[in-house]
Amino acid sequence: MSEENPASKPTPVQDVQGDGRWMSLHHRFVADSKDKEPEVVFIGDSLVQLMHQCEIWRELFSPLHALNFGIGGDSTQHVLWRLENGELEHIRPKIVVVWVGTNNHGHTAEQVTGGIKAIVQLVNQRQPQARVVVLVRDGGWEGKKGSDR
Repeated sequence: MSEENPASKPTPVQDVQGDGRWMSLHHRFVADSKDKEPEVVFIGDSLVQLMHQCEIWRELFSPLHALNFGIGGDSTQHVLWRLENGELEHIRPKIVVVWVGTNNHGHTAEQVTGGIKAIVQLVNQRQPQARVVVLVRDGGWEGKKGSDR
């Protein structure tokens, strides 16, 4: 019997700060998806979130009506939860870019890969017209866990 992969189990972030920031961002993303028609959607963690501040975003992605659904600190299981709870409901993008896994501390490379695969499968189910592009960080995870990666 195989163990359940925690990196591929949809889970909301625990609100340890008590400010509701993560859930508030999620609700904003769902609302944004209701009144936008993006050609490209970026989904992931702070690496995605921070792209919004770059000149390349304004030059290349803004003209495509791109949406940025990045939340700093998110792990694969958090992105899965967000996608299962409305962030893909009202849009029909041509491309979905996934960039997540950096924050999966305590998970093995195999678990993180399983989480990313689960995200891709969910996007393919909910957005069959879209091409999925997965961005990954270059190496360093082999046999390492958490902060040792």
